[in-house]
Parts: sequence; structure tokens; C-alpha cells
Amino acid sequence: MDASAIFNWVGFLCYFLLAAVALWGAYFVVLVMSRISNKRFKSENAQDSYLDSIEPALRSGDFKAVQDTCQGDKRALPMLVNLACANRKMGFAKTQQYVLDRFQRDVIADLDIRIAWVITVIKTAPMLGLFGTVVGMMGAFGKLAGSANVNPTDLAGDIRVALETTAIGLSIAIPLVMCMASITNRVRVLQDLAAAGLNRFFDAFREGLSREQKRGTDPNA
Repeated sequence: MDASAIFNWVGFLCYFLLAAVALWGAYFVVLVMSRISNKRFKSENAQDSYLDSIEPALRSGDFKAVQDTCQGDKRALPMLVNLACANRKMGFAKTQQYVLDRFQRDVIADLDIRIAWVITVIKTAPMLGLFGTVVGMMGAFGKLAGSANVNPTDLAGDIRVALETTAIGLSIAIPLVMCMASITNRVRVLQDLAAAGLNRFFDAFREGLSREQKRGTDPNA
């Protein structure tokens, strides 16, 4: 196999890798967007309506009723509410810290792992494009060095690979950068909504916990 054939093969490999990277990045963008949508309430009003529905039971210490309401709900706040109710025997302070730690680990860290793949694609696509550019130019210069009279059409294929791979790499990275801006905003909204919801929940949870403890120690309660 001569050098020209090798450069052609590597050039086609660059196209394949760019296509694979583009699909990989698109997959994780869709996955992250879907997970964020599934973990958050559609609006603050929707979250407030949910908290309104469980607050009377929370303040009265009826944690079983609260847990029944949360069963099967995959959104972050109901899952954390259920977690807090299930672990209330640890006491208020420890339960609060435990729930906050689980929010960071199970929700935010889970998203961060997948976001890291999108960032990796953003960085990798232009580098693959640059690699294709180098390979294309090496093929073109190899033909120039190997013959005194080179037909310009013989160089066109290598130059096309050099330009196309760069353009493809950038066309992959640029939309993903825009998607990352949207993802970052959505994650921030998720965190803000969850923080506001948890603050309100813990206020009612503290009162309900004290009522439950009072009932356990006071036979007349």
C-alpha cells in the first residue's frame, strides 16, 4: 500500500470518527435534557402546589401519608422528601445533611457525569478536524514531493479532506456549545427550585418531627 492510499484511508477514518463523535455528543445532550426535565417541576407554581398538598401532613407528623404521596414520583424534590421521611429517626440536623448530600450525589453529580461527555465532544471534534487537516495536507505535499508534474486535480481530494474535516469538527462543536449554555441554565434552575422547595419542606419537616417525638414521649398526646 503506497503513502497516498494510506492518507486516503486515514482521511476516511477521520470522517467516520467525526460522525461517531457527533452522534455521541447529540445522545448525551438529549439524555441530559431529558433527565433534567424528569427531575424538576415545570414551574415554581407547580412545585408550590405539590408542597401545599403535603404540608398539612408534614406539620402534623403524618409522615406515612407524605411517603405515600411521594411513591413513584421520580422528580428530585419528592424523592428527597421521601428520603427524609424514611430517615427521620436520625434527627433533624443529620437528616437534613443526609438529604442535601444525596441531592448532590444522586442528582447533580449524575448530571455532571453526563455533561462531562458533552464537554469532551466539544473539545474532541475540532481536534479531530485539525487531525484531518494535517492528514489531508500531508497527502497533498506527499504527491507534490513524489512527482515533478502533479495534476491539480490529484491534489484536490487531499485539500478537500483537509478543509472538510476542519469544517465538520467546528460544525459539531459550535451547536454543542450552545446546547451546553442551555443545559447550564436548566441545571441552575433545577438547583434553585430544589433549594427553595427543600427550605420550605424542612421548615414543615422540623415541626412534624417535633410533633411525632412529642407523641412518642407523651402518653396523653
